[in-house]
Amino acid sequence: MRICLVATFPPSGRQLNEYAFHIARELKRNPDVELIILADELTDYDFATDENGNTIKASEQPELEGFNVVRCWKFGALATPVRLLNTIRKLKPDVVWYNLVFSSFATPERPFAAFAGLSAPALTRAAGFYTHITLHHIIEHVDFAAAGVRREKIFRMGTDLATRALLKANSVSVLLPGYRRTLITKYSAQNVLLGTHGTFASIPSPPDFSLRGNPDQRLLAIGHWGTYKRLETLMQAFPSVLEKIPNARLIIAGANHHTKAGYWESIQDAQPARLPIEFRGYVAEDDIPDLFRSTSVLVLPYDSATGSSGPAHQACEYGIPIVCADIGDLRGMAADEDMAIRFYKIGDANDLAGQLVTILQSPILQRHMAEHNFAAGVEMTMSSVVTNYLRWFELNKCKREIRDAGVLRERRRLWLRSLRSRYASPRWSLRTALSQRSDGLENLHGLEPAANCAQIEDFVDPFAWIQSSSAKDLHGERDQSDPSAEIDS
Repeated sequence: MRICLVATFPPSGRQLNEYAFHIARELKRNPDVELIILADELTDYDFATDENGNTIKASEQPELEGFNVVRCWKFGALATPVRLLNTIRKLKPDVVWYNLVFSSFATPERPFAAFAGLSAPALTRAAGFYTHITLHHIIEHVDFAAAGVRREKIFRMGTDLATRALLKANSVSVLLPGYRRTLITKYSAQNVLLGTHGTFASIPSPPDFSLRGNPDQRLLAIGHWGTYKRLETLMQAFPSVLEKIPNARLIIAGANHHTKAGYWESIQDAQPARLPIEFRGYVAEDDIPDLFRSTSVLVLPYDSATGSSGPAHQACEYGIPIVCADIGDLRGMAADEDMAIRFYKIGDANDLAGQLVTILQSPILQRHMAEHNFAAGVEMTMSSVVTNYLRWFELNKCKREIRDAGVLRERRRLWLRSLRSRYASPRWSLRTALSQRSDGLENLHGLEPAANCAQIEDFVDPFAWIQSSSAKDLHGERDQSDPSAEIDS
């Protein structure tokens, strides 16, 4: 099966590039899959910096080894759907798989480019390719005020139209039950599936508790900062945590959201030098395991949410307790995927500090939450998630083949019925039919009308080769003299 995965992809620093990497890694391990990644063009990312505050220049970094990457679209460009479609037509894949959020192709400051990119799945399907979308959030569940979006009414009108365009794909999977209910209720969608975000390790390793609290109790906050993921409440809470947990240490990792360049640097500059806070910046994929294994608690200091949390699933992968803002979508995620999470009131620094102290002061609670989350992570590895996608794609491939074969059988049946009816007519003769053609065959004599088409010698069924090839496609090479080789069997 040839699959084209349309996504941002490392060393790109844009949203969902890490998630696309883990999807691609699992697909590449499958010998029955030929994977081609249709990725964004590389550029400099002012919003993403390393631990020294230096801008990450992805254009200076090599492509990841072992992946077939075609960088055929550009972030913020109106020509994205045309370039994608031209590339897809050349590659002729069995499946085109889009990994998207609404800002995957452009920021809200360039709404026409964003909408053009989001229309690409519908155009891909219209061109005859099976198209699937993994949609990580839907606009109806986004708090625009918290995300810093202006002109909300106009923006919602545009995103409503974009959602309807996305639903023109053959199938769409979302990662939270509430998202599926919204799409079915509001848009009457019939092609929406409930998927799982998944953890990123193929075979998770149990947590090593000797690495935690030795010597520091490390609190980790990681993400793309500046919109709905904000650090102010956590910074207010941390001094209170230090009063009761003197060996606590806070690590801030990740990058700025691509619309909020300089955000976490401004937070860093505002902190007293005496506080044990480490700003890591963008963390390379190879450094993620060491970062998580030594973490005592993961903190999700969000003001709102735009989908299932990737860091929360990574915490389950490594068996880490989670403290999270009390947001409806994240409560739904915790309940649906059986995660151990303690919630604090949004924006309440005292409540956040209290939840952190409660976990850090109780080794038994830490261990219980860690083991609970690890058990949840084992049930939703990325390998099982990708396997489910491939089963869905194979199922639809078989359904299309059977449907196409059925259409051919129906066309053949109708053609034969029409032919037999015409040939059996008492007013018809082959001489009459041939006399209507100017090919010099008017002088044929002695031909009698046929009772049916089976009496005509050398009669050729024009659908025979289609039926034969379809049978081979569905059943493999078989002896065509065997009646069971027929599709009708």
